[in-house]
Amino acid sequence: MSYPAGRHFLQIPGPTNVPDSVLRAMSAQTIDHRGPEFAALGRQVLQEVRPVFGTTGPVVIYPASGTGAWEAALVNTLSAGDRVLCFETGHFATLWQEMAGRLGLSVDFVPGDWRHGADPAVLADRLAADAGHAIKAVCVVHNETSTGVTSRIGEIRAALDAAGHPALLLVDTISSLGSIDYRHQ
Repeated sequence: MSYPAGRHFLQIPGPTNVPDSVLRAMSAQTIDHRGPEFAALGRQVLQEVRPVFGTTGPVVIYPASGTGAWEAALVNTLSAGDRVLCFETGHFATLWQEMAGRLGLSVDFVPGDWRHGADPAVLADRLAADAGHAIKAVCVVHNETSTGVTSRIGEIRAALDAAGHPALLLVDTISSLGSIDYRHQ
């Protein structure tokens, strides 16, 4: 006699198991993306997602992979030759800094051991040494999927503010938003 094994659950960091209620919703008839039902749904989603992002302001949804989001963030806020400061916290942080270099940005890569998040004290030292404000952006992965390391973004933001430095803070929240407390203050 054989017994059914039941539903298979993938027990790895990703992809995430999809709840049955979501799978059932996905089986619904597709709605016209140019019709009024889709427009109303889109407006509702953009309103209701604000608490997930911790904002009351407008949210823009960018349809891309995490890599696409990195590229969009870099090319829409910086120009070739701009200097960026990136922290090594794992595989994805390393990929982000490599992309920045391929896009023609001048990358200062703060080496790490993949067991610790970005160090706010190191950032403070780097910013203090940058009296001319050559650093245009600081790139930090909030939760590094490959290592599970989480950076303390509030302290990173505080280091930027304490230094009075105008660098833009770019944060990858791909595996953390909605699951780990995130405040970009």
